Amino acid sequence: MPLLPAETTIFPAGLLDDPAAFGAEHASWFAFYTMSQREKDLSRKLEAAGIPFYSPTVRRRLRSPGGRVRSSFVPLFSNYVFGLVDDEQRRAALATNTISRCLPVFDGPELVADLRRIQKLIAIDRPLTPEARLESGHLVRVCSGPMRGIEGTVITRKGEQRLIVAVTFLNQGASVELEDCDLLRI
Repeated sequence: MPLLPAETTIFPAGLLDDPAAFGAEHASWFAFYTMSQREKDLSRKLEAAGIPFYSPTVRRRLRSPGGRVRSSFVPLFSNYVFGLVDDEQRRAALATNTISRCLPVFDGPELVADLRRIQKLIAIDRPLTPEARLESGHLVRVCSGPMRGIEGTVITRKGEQRLIVAVTFLNQGASVELEDCDLLRI
């Protein structure tokens, strides 16, 4: 059981499914680089202001010294919250005093595709490992199981095969252990 319930990670709910429905023709994607450990604070403030955002979080399970397993929800990409904002909304986000830098995303459709894959991996609720540096490997598409349709790069780390799903804009990603699934090389 988590110490605290999960907070809103995407607002509005269908933001990544159809960004055009949320004013994408007048707005642009930005990666808000927050001050240290302020991702959730920024997300709460953006939601209260009605500003579209996505802040991927994952469940982290830790064992206490007494042996109890505790879990909490932590940002997958430290210090990053993605927003689909116009100039006025960007200024409102900067006024929250939680943002260190505001990085424009020049290829919005690619970012949305990457974030959709990350969102699908999170929904499977298997342990994810943040990957700070992307390594070269074989590009594959998963053909079966709960990860069906996800594309990524296969790597071997500590004797196990893992699938890395990248967010190209950040040159970061998340990896999940591959277990008995059919892969198709792209």
